[in-house]
Amino acid sequence: MTKILDGIRVLDLSRVFAGPAATQVLGDLGADVIKVEPPGGDEARYYGVTQEELAELGVSPSFIALNRNKRSIEIDMRRPEGKALARRLALKSDVIINNFRPGVMDRLGLDYDSLIAENPRLIYADFSAYGREGKLSGVGANDLALQAYSGLISITGEPGRKPVRCGTAIVDLHGSLALVSGILAALFHRERTGRGQRVESSLLHSAAHLMSYFYTEYLMTGTERAPMGTANHLSVPNQAFPAADGDVVIIASTNEMWRRLAHALDPEALDRPIFAEVFDRRRNRTALIEAVSDVTSKLTCAEIVDRLSKVKVVVAKVNSVGEAAMSEQLAAAGGYVELEQNGRSIKSVSAPMIMSEIETPEAAPAPALNADAGDILTSLGFEIEEIVNLTETGVIGKTTGKVA
Repeated sequence: MTKILDGIRVLDLSRVFAGPAATQVLGDLGADVIKVEPPGGDEARYYGVTQEELAELGVSPSFIALNRNKRSIEIDMRRPEGKALARRLALKSDVIINNFRPGVMDRLGLDYDSLIAENPRLIYADFSAYGREGKLSGVGANDLALQAYSGLISITGEPGRKPVRCGTAIVDLHGSLALVSGILAALFHRERTGRGQRVESSLLHSAAHLMSYFYTEYLMTGTERAPMGTANHLSVPNQAFPAADGDVVIIASTNEMWRRLAHALDPEALDRPIFAEVFDRRRNRTALIEAVSDVTSKLTCAEIVDRLSKVKVVVAKVNSVGEAAMSEQLAAAGGYVELEQNGRSIKSVSAPMIMSEIETPEAAPAPALNADAGDILTSLGFEIEEIVNLTETGVIGKTTGKVA
């Protein structure tokens, strides 16, 4: 077995969610990820925690979730010396990733054209809000802004009520995997040709991909969908239904699956001519949902899951975050990694793929701010005197020691 990205150095200038999520996957695959942080660090270090929690945990859970298998160096790129240092690091890297607004990398002296001229094997990955072209290219945005701009919010929520956001950073995390895909493809292309290239993605591309079949439907027919709660317009039943002790999602998209569902739950109530065919069920959506709900509300979640699983109908209990995080199935599927963070062993979610011939490195904890500055610079050929001068002049941070 091999660490597939062993020997690949990734200079990570990104922050918060999408970029760090992408570089964590590269680190999970064996790349040496150097996380460049501004003075004070990536703000995600402090997201969602109180001062008391931060003192106890050392860093926020959201930062830990997206920053294992990286080394940290704190560089003040507002200063000419910091820009020069970042450029030296870029020229010694295989991949550079940023999620700045278009134009910022140029101002930092890290523009694509000059870097690729000196390092023609470099993979230069841009992740922005709206892409590099167009009137919104210079506008900053985050996950929620693109949920709104893309129309995703407009189809999320309950009918007749104000739309709501998706509960997770879905656009960020989806976009991170697009960035990973592009970088891996560019590395494969480099193996064949010896040449690097620019790889671009954005929150806009990510959100549009999530909305692709809604956009295609609109462009073909002019139809705009509205919020449907947990249901969707593609098939019926395809939503959450009430149980005696919670809620259960049931999906029966084919005629055969519907008949199996009906006979497993209550054939007299459900196996009726008005529900017999796909178009019948869509035409009689309200009556079908009421009929299924009347049956399921008298059964427990476990009973519904047991009955429908046995007849190969798609079914799942609606879990809480805690129930899902402690899932035996997730553990059995290899969905966790173990980390030693802040003096204690914790679990975090693994990369969303398993490969039989590729070794996954033992997970290293999310780094303390600037914890690896000396090691990073020494390994790249910097002299001790240079490192001391960069530290004393404030170009790099003075923090040392692992998060711990």
